[in-house]
Amino acid sequence: MTEKFYYDNKIVRNFALATIVWGIVGMTIGLLIAMQLFKPAMNLGSQYTTFGRIRPLHTNAVIFAFVGNAIFMGVYYSLQRLLKTRMFSDVLSKIHFWGWQLIIIATVITLPLGMTSSHEYAEMEWPIDIAITIIWVVFGYNMFGTIIKRREKHMYVAIWFYIATFVTVAVLHIVNSVQLPVSAFKSYYLYAGVQDALVQWWYGHNAVAFFLTTPYLGMMYYFLPKMADRPVYSYKLSILHFWSLIFIYIWAGPHHLLYTSLPSWAQSLGVAFSVMLIAPSWGGMINGLLTLRGAWDKVREDPKLKFMVVGLTAYGMATFEGPMLAFKQINAIAHYTDWIVAHVHVGALGWNGFLTFAILYWLIPRIYNTTLYSKKLASFHFWIGTLGIIFYAVPLYFAGFTQGLMWKEFNQEGLLRYPNFLETVIQILPMYVMRAIGGALYLTGVIVMTYNLIKTMKSGKLVANEAAEAQPLPQVYVAQGDDKKLHRMLERKPMIFMVLSLIVILIGGMIEMMPTFTIKSNIPTIASVKPYTPLELQGRDVYIREGCVNCHSQMIRPFRSETERYGEYSKAGEFVYDHPFLWGSKRTGPDLQREGGKYGNAWHYNHLYDPQTMSPGSIMPPYEWLAEQKLDTTTTRSKINAMRTLGVPYETGYEHKANAALEEQAKAIAADLQQNNIKVKSDKEIIAIIAYLQRLGTDIKAK
Repeated sequence: MTEKFYYDNKIVRNFALATIVWGIVGMTIGLLIAMQLFKPAMNLGSQYTTFGRIRPLHTNAVIFAFVGNAIFMGVYYSLQRLLKTRMFSDVLSKIHFWGWQLIIIATVITLPLGMTSSHEYAEMEWPIDIAITIIWVVFGYNMFGTIIKRREKHMYVAIWFYIATFVTVAVLHIVNSVQLPVSAFKSYYLYAGVQDALVQWWYGHNAVAFFLTTPYLGMMYYFLPKMADRPVYSYKLSILHFWSLIFIYIWAGPHHLLYTSLPSWAQSLGVAFSVMLIAPSWGGMINGLLTLRGAWDKVREDPKLKFMVVGLTAYGMATFEGPMLAFKQINAIAHYTDWIVAHVHVGALGWNGFLTFAILYWLIPRIYNTTLYSKKLASFHFWIGTLGIIFYAVPLYFAGFTQGLMWKEFNQEGLLRYPNFLETVIQILPMYVMRAIGGALYLTGVIVMTYNLIKTMKSGKLVANEAAEAQPLPQVYVAQGDDKKLHRMLERKPMIFMVLSLIVILIGGMIEMMPTFTIKSNIPTIASVKPYTPLELQGRDVYIREGCVNCHSQMIRPFRSETERYGEYSKAGEFVYDHPFLWGSKRTGPDLQREGGKYGNAWHYNHLYDPQTMSPGSIMPPYEWLAEQKLDTTTTRSKINAMRTLGVPYETGYEHKANAALEEQAKAIAADLQQNNIKVKSDKEIIAIIAYLQRLGTDIKAK
């Protein structure tokens, strides 16, 4: 006898609207920072809108606000229908929705204010990290409650990916967010230097894997067969590519740290597993594209399927290029360049963006019980979006090749052909203009889609509670002889499935991290490396607040081209007191690891106050407010205490005399500036950041 129940479409609609709104916000900020890179005036003369502060806002908005809401939209819609039941709790669904939006709003407020941890894709400070943990648990509880009360025996492949996403993102977030709070919105990471870098890129790479990839593969497995009216090509391939993907992906993080101070064995593991990763990644793409067998005539007519096909193709391109970039010979040229930015955006704009648009076009008319307002506008969106991706990615590939080769080129005399880093920046400005045009085209498509979907909603009425009926799940549901199929049995055991997924994803991280943390020889200490002085520590926090790490690396790789340009290559022992590490992932400006003593205090003051005076043609924004704002020294004591707790060897009681030492060093720098006709009080923030910059690399001086 069938049971009647109702699907909750209101929560799906809410997440869909949030996806659209935050998508426009995140991409608009992206367009702004793209323009800042060739027109510094677009920094708008405010400390709250500089590239360093709002670049993390862009990345977090598009990842966690746009893509995050799209994931929840797709999961809440597909999960109910795959399990033939309503979500476990409407209250938990609402808490999840509003909690996630409040987290996004808190991020939008705090990042421009400079409240950042500086970990890429995880810049939110500790109170927001705690809120993310709570809301993620609410989502997981609601999801597993729904799975347990299902009316279907087997969990379909999409649900496998949802489970893996939940458990892995939980592990990644918790491990990467272990911080010691200093104040309400300031904290220091438990890990330092090399260990912090390993944790960050284990998290960073797998945030791409388990937030931008696995949930979208799950949605692809549900929505693509629905759109094409075809079954998934291969059940066996889905099993193979699911388990191999979640096992291999977790190992690949160290390929972001090739030629750095990370132990070479960890780098080699990252390379090996990154190359292996192409097989399960392409397994998913092939399974998706072959699902369209016999339906390619529909692709010609249906914009939704066009989005799906190009999205899957972009996924294939990005997951081929990723393993290629993990080869050391290629990585040596590509790392720190715009090549990486192009690679990331092929995946983000093509895979995540286009799949999201396809799902919105398919889903909104259904929950509003109507038809799409305009197929022509959807087709226009597809073509202008595709053009946007091309105009974005191709110029940046050229920019990346140009940068990588110019940095490494020597003349016949054996000297660097382009010793001034700024020459390599000016050369690629036209590519930055083209990138902004591509971003504008893509954003135009999203705005057109928004108009199309609003008109669609107005032409129908939301079916908030969609009637459905299904047979109840039998109490005894293991069919005779069916036990031979191990995976079919596993699909009936959601909790065992979750535990197995957890074990599979923990293996790689533990093998890479535990030796790095426990075996001292992996990070040899250097006797001459001392803790930062109180003024340098405060200056470092100003450097973090201003987002300088977004444009400047602090990691000199062991290449002649880099040691000639910057100085002695970086050693693991130099970073043992760096909470957090600041190696960076992109060089829009030169590396600063050996900056100390290279220029005088006056040069740094003028360069920060007005970069154009010291580096004509520079695209760095001016930081006049650093010379006007008073340094907050009330936090010095708590910062020294926190650092000592983390293992930095400040002497007992040093916190009581730290500010006196700070003032003494600040006055010395101010006096030096005075001799160069620069009048600035010793209590200004610019004094602290100059002290920090002058310290960089001075513990090790190559003769």
